[in-house]
Amino acid sequence: MKRVITALILIPLVLVLIFLGPQWKWLFSLFVAGVAALAGWEYLGLTKRCGANPPRIATLVALLALFVSNFQWPDSDHLLAIFGILGLGLLVYCTFFKPVDEVIADASASIFCLLYTGLTLIALPALREPPYGSSSVLLFLLFVVWAGDTSAYYVGRAWGRHKLAPKLSPGKSWEGAVASVAGSMLIAAALVGLATLQQKPADAVLFSWLERVCPSAILTYPEELWYWLVLAAVVNVAGQVGDLAESALKRSAGVKESGTLLPGHGGVLDRIDALLIAAPVLWYAQVLHQRF
Repeated sequence: MKRVITALILIPLVLVLIFLGPQWKWLFSLFVAGVAALAGWEYLGLTKRCGANPPRIATLVALLALFVSNFQWPDSDHLLAIFGILGLGLLVYCTFFKPVDEVIADASASIFCLLYTGLTLIALPALREPPYGSSSVLLFLLFVVWAGDTSAYYVGRAWGRHKLAPKLSPGKSWEGAVASVAGSMLIAAALVGLATLQQKPADAVLFSWLERVCPSAILTYPEELWYWLVLAAVVNVAGQVGDLAESALKRSAGVKESGTLLPGHGGVLDRIDALLIAAPVLWYAQVLHQRF
């Protein structure tokens, strides 16, 4: 029940932020930056359990600076340069403010945190804006990940017999993994179907009020259905890999959950682990599709 209540509170909030007009894109970026900071804080806590002691405040400042810079200069070339500068800045900080025998561990942990919870989540604001994204594309990402996670959870509990990766996550099964892909593809088909329905003249009256109130809430998926189904499967697999990767990090640190902030879900990192891989994979897929 805690899991359901938490989802009922957070999902509407996320959907509102997705469909806010272009003038509010700073608010969405601020929200994602806050999520990245919380996830980063939890990750740094995991590294401390493994013997590292990275500079938490300096790392979070670098994380937030990454998002501010991306908002000001939303260009991939600028982003990579800024990431490099911030990463080197963390190395310099550890060089002068950490014991010399801890520099490698602390600098590595802080720079990887910048990559793992910062550079990956930069894909979310990017997927909300043209030319490689829109509110519809971002909704597609979230629904595909959520549907896959839910399908895997319930099917795995009911019929899971063959372990997917017992050393990393004993509860996950091949049955759940297959159901996860199927659930993602079904929700993708439903979204494309809803977008098609919104474009039909017979339903113009039904959706005209929605277009007046919030134009960005009108879904648009211009490619063929097969493209979005294939993309849903790819994003789902990426999300499952992200889930297993975070499980490996937690097992390495000897903990079951990254935190306790979200009742029924564990920590923020536990809730967004699939997005950390799925979001950049979707962004790169969109870039490759539009360029080639």
